[in-house]
Amino acid sequence: MSRLVLGLMAGLVSVPTFAEETATGTAPAMTEAERKAFRDEVRAYLLENPEVLVEAMDVLQQREELAGLERDTKIIAANSARIFANPNDWVGGNPEGDITLVEFMDYRCGYCRKAYAEVEELIASDGNIRFVVKEFPILGEASMMSAQFAIALRQLHGDEAYEKAHHALIALRGEPTVETLTRLAGDLGYEAQPVFDRMNSPEVMAVIQDNYALAEMMDISGTPAFIMGDGVMRGYAPLDVMRDFVADMRADG
Repeated sequence: MSRLVLGLMAGLVSVPTFAEETATGTAPAMTEAERKAFRDEVRAYLLENPEVLVEAMDVLQQREELAGLERDTKIIAANSARIFANPNDWVGGNPEGDITLVEFMDYRCGYCRKAYAEVEELIASDGNIRFVVKEFPILGEASMMSAQFAIALRQLHGDEAYEKAHHALIALRGEPTVETLTRLAGDLGYEAQPVFDRMNSPEVMAVIQDNYALAEMMDISGTPAFIMGDGVMRGYAPLDVMRDFVADMRADG
């Protein structure tokens, strides 16, 4: 019965008004009285059976979700190397892992910090996940400064330096000021000034701008966001959900 009503509702949207029919010379399918009776009957049915509208909304949501999944799959397939194998991105976990997990993250994001320990546990306990970090500073100047510092340090000193900075920045409780980052660089064993000199360079900003463009293409507007296989998980998820995500990707792979 609900399919019938949905069909009637669709028909109501598509039926031209009497004035439109008159203007175009199209003979009306129903008289005004018939049209009113038809609409009154549909309205009465919906008022007596409001669950039909809920069902219709559920169907619409499912269709939108399916369309979103299909869109994600197509974009990932078309940009696979850029997403999973960009030399500008740091790779952690098991570089030879059978699954690659990509995270768009912001060091100042509370949910990224919450996810950090769980992602670390996921990678350590699984042992076969290749982990890619995409710097995606979206929460203001402090976020940008942290990302620039990490990228500049990697470009100057390599992956080991980046990894140490990544762990330190996600745990940093104060603001990433010049003084804070100077001290952090020293604690990590590096001179701060060459890092500061590079932070606003075209090479550093190109990495961030490329991640912005990719995120926009992928409809990623918040952090954290994860890409694995042909799927996208937008937002924080607890460890058991992440493990299910990995299991699903392996099953599909």
